[in-house]
Formats: sequence, C-alpha cells, structure tokens
Amino acid sequence: MSLKNKLIYTHMKNFLLIIPAIALIIYAVAANRPATISKDGIIFFEGSWADALKKSEAEHKPIFVDVSTSWCGWCKKLKRNAFSDKEIGTFFNSNFINVAIDAEKGEGPRLAQKYGVNGFPTLLVVDKNEEVIIYSSGYMESDALMQLGKKALKKYN
Repeated sequence: MSLKNKLIYTHMKNFLLIIPAIALIIYAVAANRPATISKDGIIFFEGSWADALKKSEAEHKPIFVDVSTSWCGWCKKLKRNAFSDKEIGTFFNSNFINVAIDAEKGEGPRLAQKYGVNGFPTLLVVDKNEEVIIYSSGYMESDALMQLGKKALKKYN
C-alpha cells in the first residue's frame, strides 16, 4: 500500500470514528434542551405551596401539580408538548391553580414524599386541604391531559 493510500485510509478511519461521536453529542444536547412553555400554555403559580393553598381557597379552584425533575426527559417533553398547547393552557389556567414542583429542590422533596411520588413526571390535582383528587404518573399527550383535567374537575365539584 502506498503512502498516499495509507494516509487516505487513516483519515477515513478517523472520520468514521468521529461521526458517531458527533451524533451522540447532538442527541445529548437536543435531549437536554430546556423545556420552554409558550405564553399560550399553562401558566404556573410562582409562590410557595402555602400561598398556592391560600389562592386555591380564595378562588375556589383545585391545584394542578406537576412534579418533575430537571433531568427528566419525559418531563421536558410534557412541558414542550402538552403544557404549551393553547387549548390546554386556556382550560387549566381558568380552572386550576397550576403549580410546578421540582422534586429535588425547595419544598419539592417534602411534597413528593407526602404524595408518594416515585416516578416522573407525576401529575396531581389536590384541593385546598391538600387531599388528592386525582393522581397520574408518566408522560401524556395533550388529549389525555385534557381528559385528566376534566375528570379532576368532576371529582372536585
């Protein structure tokens, strides 16, 4: 084999090793991109859990709780897809106090333990007395989330 062919072979071999590495990096970046929620989707309450309970009582609305973690891929997908849906946002914003909880930060570990959360995402609807109206674990599409919300409202009223 000539020197020219050896150089070509070496470069091709290195190139073929680099392609899977680049693909893996692209996948890792895409999978971990932040879950952005459009302004048309669900708007989450920014206060403490105690404040959410007070707001629930004052507005006579149940609390929709999204329990997730920063590393959960299905949680991010739920936020990107279902939570950003305009129809879902309109329904949940008008019928619930929406609260997002990171199960590993702040009040999250205590609330995750209180409600027996052992997988992510977990979606709960609770009343002003912190009693669970409905509990669901795992990813769901917009139509299933809408059905969950409607079922929770029927149980609440």
